[in-house]
Amino acid sequence: MDFLTIAKDMFRFLWKKRAWWLAPIILMLVLVAVLIVFGQSSVLSPFVYALF
Repeated sequence: MDFLTIAKDMFRFLWKKRAWWLAPIILMLVLVAVLIVFGQSSVLSPFVYALF
């Protein structure tokens, strides 16, 4: 499965079950994951570490 399929399925689930309260949680988890990836192996590491 690719990322777009997973995102589409997640959006369909949120729409069908009316579970909009899950959207901010999922968004924050994705943002934290992106920060972790950039913080480990990137030129942006000093800027990511400055946030914490």
